[in-house]
Order: sequence, then C-alpha cells, then structure tokens
Amino acid sequence: MIVLSDNTGNSPPALGVYRLEHLAPMQDGQRGYQLGQLAGTQEVAFRGRTPARLALRLEKGFHHEPAAGRDQPHDSGHAGSVKIIEYQNCIKAVQLRPRAFQVHLAPVDREPSGGSALPRHGQLGRVMVYPGNPGAQGSGRQAVASRSARQIDDPRAGPNQMSMPEKPAAGPGSPRDGAPSHGKRSSERATLVQLTLQPADLLVIGGGINGAGIARDAAMRGLRTALVEQNDLGAGTSSRSSRLIHGGLRYLEQGEFGMVLEANRERRTLQRIAPHLVWPLPFVFPIHRGDRISRWRLAAAMMLYDALALFRNVRLHRMLGKRGMLEAEPMLRDRGLLGGARYYDAQCDDARLVVATARSAAHHGALVANYMSVIGLERTAGRVVGAQLEDRLTGERGVIRASVVVNASGPWADQVRRLEDAGAAPLLRPTKGVHLVVDRARIDHRTAVAFTSPIDGRVMFVLPWGDLSYIGTTDTDSSEPPEDLRVTADDLVYLLRSVNARFPSARLGVEDVRATWAGLRPLVLDRDDQFPSNRSREHDIVHGSGGMLTVVGGKLTTYRSMAAEVVDQAMRELRHRDGRPRQGEARTDVEALPGGETADLSQFRERGLELGIPPVSIDHLLRHYGTEAAGIFNLGGADRRLFRRLVPDHPAIEAEVVHAVRRELAQTVEDVMVRRFHQYYEHSGQGAPAAHRVAELMGEELGWDTVRVQAEADRYLKFVKNGKR
Repeated sequence: MIVLSDNTGNSPPALGVYRLEHLAPMQDGQRGYQLGQLAGTQEVAFRGRTPARLALRLEKGFHHEPAAGRDQPHDSGHAGSVKIIEYQNCIKAVQLRPRAFQVHLAPVDREPSGGSALPRHGQLGRVMVYPGNPGAQGSGRQAVASRSARQIDDPRAGPNQMSMPEKPAAGPGSPRDGAPSHGKRSSERATLVQLTLQPADLLVIGGGINGAGIARDAAMRGLRTALVEQNDLGAGTSSRSSRLIHGGLRYLEQGEFGMVLEANRERRTLQRIAPHLVWPLPFVFPIHRGDRISRWRLAAAMMLYDALALFRNVRLHRMLGKRGMLEAEPMLRDRGLLGGARYYDAQCDDARLVVATARSAAHHGALVANYMSVIGLERTAGRVVGAQLEDRLTGERGVIRASVVVNASGPWADQVRRLEDAGAAPLLRPTKGVHLVVDRARIDHRTAVAFTSPIDGRVMFVLPWGDLSYIGTTDTDSSEPPEDLRVTADDLVYLLRSVNARFPSARLGVEDVRATWAGLRPLVLDRDDQFPSNRSREHDIVHGSGGMLTVVGGKLTTYRSMAAEVVDQAMRELRHRDGRPRQGEARTDVEALPGGETADLSQFRERGLELGIPPVSIDHLLRHYGTEAAGIFNLGGADRRLFRRLVPDHPAIEAEVVHAVRRELAQTVEDVMVRRFHQYYEHSGQGAPAAHRVAELMGEELGWDTVRVQAEADRYLKFVKNGKR
C-alpha cells in the first residue's frame, strides 16, 4: 500500500496507486531481502500536472486484493475513503518492499481541467519519497503476481515519464541495460525509429496469440524483444476463434491424450492469470438416437476428460437422462433424445487476450508495433539476421537487426518462409472456421451446448454471449488468402440447418444472422490427407535454411506453453551464437495479465455505481478490463461526458475509446469497434452510428485533423457495408 499525504492536515490519508511498470515479478516471500533498497529520502522529478483524484471506497489495500480462485481470509490493512491517483509515468526498475511508505506532495493545484479537451502536458514538480510508515500493515497472503502496481489513467498526465535513479534489477523479466527505447512507453505502439535503433535479441513476426505469447515469454527472460504485426494485434485467426479455452473433448476421439492433458492445465492457468478474460462455462452435450457418438461413449469420454483435468475442473461431469437434459435445456428436440452430459470448460475474449498478452510483453521491455509489415529479410553469410520493415501508417521503411527471427504469422507462415527460401515446401494445410451471431432469444438456450451436426457428425457449439448467441464452427479446406477470407452462403446454411435440427423451435434463417466471422486455422500439413476435423492441432517448430524459426499449428488454449517451447529453442540459438548464459524459465503462469490481478471486482462495481454509470455499462467494463476499469472511471471522473454511451443500445462508453488508444495500441476505428469492445458484433447496426464520434475521440489522442477524422469514420462505414468479417 502506498499512503499519500498532502501535509495540510485537512483530509484523511489516501491510497496512491502508481504505475510501476518494470518491477520484477515476485512473491510476497521474496521481498524480505530487499528491505534496504529504498533507504533514505529520495527526490523524484516528474512532469505532469496534478493527477485527478477519485474517491474509491475500499476495505482492503489495493496491492492485497484476493487472487483468482483463492479463498484464504485476509485482514484489511486500510479502511475508509481511498483515493486512486494516476501517474502516467514510469518508475523504472525499483523494488518495493511490502510495508508501506509515505509520499509527501508539494502543494499543487488539484482541480481537474474543464472542457472537452484532454491536455497531456504539464509543469515540473517534485515528489519526496520517505520509506517507512509505522501505521501500515503488511500481508503474507499469497496472490497472483501482477506485472506491476495497477496503472490507472490520468487524463491530464504528460507523455514524459517518472524515472527513479536506480540500477535496473537483474535477472529474467528486467529490461536490458542500455536499451533506451525498450519499455519506455510500454502502452504505446513502437515507432520505426525505436525498432531500428539497435539490434534485438529476438524479432517476432506476427501479432496473433502465438506471437504475443512468444514476445511475452522472451521479454520476461530479459531478452531484447521486438514484435511486429502487419495489421492490428490479433486481427487474423486469433480474434476469429470459437472464444473457448477448452481441454479439447473431441481430441479424445483422435487419441491425443497429451494435448488434452496440456490443454486442461493451461485452462486452469489462464483462468488464474486473466480471470476477467477467461471464465468457467457450463456445457451440456445432448445425445439423440442415430448420433455418431453413443451415450456410453460419451460417458467414457467424460470420465477420461475429468481424469486428464486431474479432477480439478470447476466441477466434475454429470450424466443426464432425457428428463434431466430437457430440464437443463427445454428447447432441445425431445424426439429421439436419449440423454447426455453436463460438463465444464471455459470461455474467453480472444481478441482482448491477445492485446493483454502483447501489453504484458511491452511492460517487460518488448517493443510492440502493429501495422508494421515485413517486406523482406536481411541476411549475413546466408543467415537471417533481421527484417526490412514498412510502417503502414506512415509509409516509412527501415531495417531491424536481430540475432534470432521467429515467424509466428499463423496462416501467413508459408508466405513469410518464402522470403527466407523461395523454394520452401509448404507447412500448412489451413481450414476455414465460420461463426455466426443471432439473438439468443431465438434459440432460447440456457447454457453452452455442444452437439454433433446431423449433416456430417462433426462437433459444434451454440455459445452464449450476453443477449446474443454465436454458432460454430465449420471446418473445411480453404485455398483463399487469409486477407480475402469470406463467409459463403453454404457456410451459413450448414450452421443454420445443424442448429435448427437440435432446436426446432428456433427456425433460424439467413435473415436472422446479426454478424459473422471467419478465420483460417494454420494447421500443420498432414501428408495422409485426413478429414479436416480430424487433423491434429499439435504445433510444429521448423528451422529454415537461413536459421529462421517458424511455428505452425497449435491452438489458442495452449499458446503459453507453446511460446515457452519456442523461446527455449531461441535461447539455444543465442547460446550457440554468442555463448550467453542460460536463462531460467519465465513465470508466465504466475504473473497476471493486465487487469487480471484479482477476480473480486466488487469494489470497482461499487465505485462505478457511485459515479452514476449504468449497471449494464459497469458490468461491460469489468468484463472487458478487470481492474483496469478503474482507469476508465478516472477518465470519466475528469470529464464526465466520457461516461456517455457511444450508442444508446450498447453499453460501451466514450472513455473506452480514449483508453484503447492510450493503453491498447488501437490505431483505427475498426481496431476499437471490432477487437477492443466488439460493438461491431454486438450492436444491431455494427456500431455504424458511433463511427464518427469514435474517430473524433481517437483524433484528439492521435492528432488527426478534421479531414483525417472523417476519412477514418468513412473507412469503418465502408468496412461495415462490405460485411468483410
């Protein structure tokens, strides 16, 4: 806990939450030996006007929020009114001990600026830091380690950063010395100048979930890491999935027990480090007469599924008879229904999981740039030693040098490999997966439903998403370029016929489809030419002729463990080339992703209600941002107009647009509407009425003139009209 005092004696102490971006992650028990690192008084110059202060009533210290899934009792260390204060600056490489210290502020103006503008520059001030506060209470409670103290937006904080004159901490997870551009502005897109300023240890091509996971793992091991993506983060396959983090029940049929075991382990990990983005989801699996899967086979599969989850799932499965199944899902077709099973997996926000993972990489020093294309590879003595880049936002070009290059571009992997070797044999046999969105009331299902399609017997899902349902997925071979992928009439008919056969009262037609998305699964080429649904989801790591590492295959659920395997191989390459010492494993399974420091968000909900935000918008904010919803509250606290909804019938508010630009690397209206808060899929008009206002808010942050604002809004409207996704 950090206690702030203004020396006036007229107000109670307030809790200050700083943006300590580069603290090495540590458990409570590891902090004791660092008690002397902040001895004495230290002066820290910072630039920026006084941050906004918003009352937030908490009964616990912010740094001791309960960890996800933990139920241990905890004594409160702070009671009464708590004020959250944002410093949009970095305190670099400072280890803080668990007991509190006191910060005395010089008197400064505390009134928020008026008007609609959000000024970002201020004047020089000083903060006196005094270690030690006898009134503070520590805690021995174990929790998920966060990447830093919470960062909470201050709309008036300047772009300059607070820097503590302290030697960077050693060991994995610390930014490398002498890397002025790495980690400096960890919430912003890296520029071409920053990327090309000095060589990287590891260059990752591709900003999907695999690339983001690799960058995070590498940065946490202390490697100088760069991640480039030709479009937005997760704009390819990673944001067009079934939004499931699941053990892979259907993979049991293929005998891939190792994958199911790994996936179940990773599901538990992701629920722990990102509880706001990955949450438990109950399923039912009905069996009808004539289905490809019999009731006894399903029962055996469920027993094995629980066993491979080490009996540590949310709950164990339960077999249901016909009556029990109809009680669970009354709208199921009862004719021929034999029963089924209830079991548990997890649902996720796939696009936001990618963004959170990439941001975590940046917080550990990685340079992350979306809209940065690789147009060629650099070679020395036949080895790939970097890449030629083109900034798609400015048109500028440059060369980045790197000791190891990793191709994690998903369905574009073969295309990138041909930059290394024009005659490289293809590694991929991609399949297309299509999903469609309808009003949930039309199907009227109570929970997630897995079933076999009566058309071809493949496993499908009907999944809840608020007041909507999405149905998927197809699994067909595709030779379409990833950027030109389209949902066809045949895709829609297949999905609608399959669902109508199981929910006959739905009577869904093409006119009922609210939105669709399609993605290419970058599956490893199978020389045996199996049926698409039977192809393995295992991944493969290939060394190219020029030394580039290419990773293909895999699945969303296991991205973190796959990333660790790729970085292990990259570390072996680095040891072979320059003899650097072996690095320990990155604790990516321990450190929370941004917003995931706690699963208990009740205090944030209370604060949202105090601010007058509608409950539906509060729920939307907590589901999307977790603990980072506090920053959005602060934005609206400084300018209450930012609490306005973008459109009346969707809960997203204007402050989210500002947050998406400042914290989540959003560069276009499409980035915000499609992948940051999904208004494109969830709003009946795909968010088109809000396009111009979103462009205006982005323009204030990014310096767009009125012509650029209109052009960006028009581009999104064209995107909606084309129905590209």
